[in-house]
Amino acid sequence: MVNLLLSLLFNACREPDIFIQPEKESIGDTTHTEVIGFYLLNEGNMGSNKASLDYYDLSIGTYTRNIYQAVNPEVKQSLGDVGNDIKIYGSRLYAVINCSNLVEVMDAATTKHIGTIQVPNCRYLAFKDGYGYLTSYAGPVVVDATKAQIGYVAKFDTTTLQIVDTCHVGFQPDELEVVGNQLYVANSGGYMVPNYEHTISVIDLDNKSRKTIDVVNNLHRLRADRYGQIWVSSRGDYYGQPSRLYCIDTKTDKVIDSVMVAVSDMWIDGDSLYICATEFSYITYDTEVTYAIVNVKTHEIVTRNFIQDPIVQIDVPYGIAVHPITKDIYVTDAKNYVSPGVLWCIGQDGRAKWSVRTGDIPAHICFRFKTEKI
Repeated sequence: MVNLLLSLLFNACREPDIFIQPEKESIGDTTHTEVIGFYLLNEGNMGSNKASLDYYDLSIGTYTRNIYQAVNPEVKQSLGDVGNDIKIYGSRLYAVINCSNLVEVMDAATTKHIGTIQVPNCRYLAFKDGYGYLTSYAGPVVVDATKAQIGYVAKFDTTTLQIVDTCHVGFQPDELEVVGNQLYVANSGGYMVPNYEHTISVIDLDNKSRKTIDVVNNLHRLRADRYGQIWVSSRGDYYGQPSRLYCIDTKTDKVIDSVMVAVSDMWIDGDSLYICATEFSYITYDTEVTYAIVNVKTHEIVTRNFIQDPIVQIDVPYGIAVHPITKDIYVTDAKNYVSPGVLWCIGQDGRAKWSVRTGDIPAHICFRFKTEKI
């Protein structure tokens, strides 16, 4: 099965692109904690081959754009087409490059190229016990139910970067999370419009047994909290079914609650689930923006707008992250999707601390610690 899936990777190379010099900008906001900085993966518009990597050094307050090519001139290629996820595991940095059909593996401290893992139409990452788990849409990037293929999760060895196993899930699987020895995978069925998928696949990592949890159409984001709960978002169908947030009890693998809030991206810090959302409707042709916080213990909406500063002008809220110590909230603005975006830093009082220009479609943040965690 692994060899068959790997044979699909003949288009997994990245196209050459114009070399872009890195740019540094002093923000001046320094913090000296266990968190020494963070990477921001800019998606780049699909087909433009403009995924890029930025880094914010929290010890000196300096933001650097386009760092990958400067560190890796011998690669002679850009980072690739559509940066879809980024994670640090051990001493390595993993960036999922969706339409380039690969995961770029770098040194977490220097972003020096180490190798690649080639998987078609790859999406999101999770890790456990020396292995990485990567969702794949399997088939080509095309919204066509007649061409859509059943998705799968690829398991790879983080030492050798070799795929060692695969397991089929639902159509177009997106985010995933490991809870104990169970791997939870949100299936979207995004290429099956209007007959979306509506399940979470649960894989037992010990014996590869599988089951499904029926939730709702077009699932996307998935996060585990400290209470044994999984929070999963639905994009909705952009017509009568709105975007919503659902809670699953991992002890029973049952849906136990839903919260009436739209979700584009979300981040859990302690008991707080931070949300940014841009919800579009084909019925009204309007877009509703939300910046919410949900208490994962009580399931209550704490606020629907954690930004209280009129200076913050965001066109398209796209990504969100929360500093684990200072609790500063980072929100990215994709602007018009084809030009540089903006990263905003918002304090817990809802006031802006700073903003900085990013690459195109700033989306995914991962923090660096003095001692990298596994």
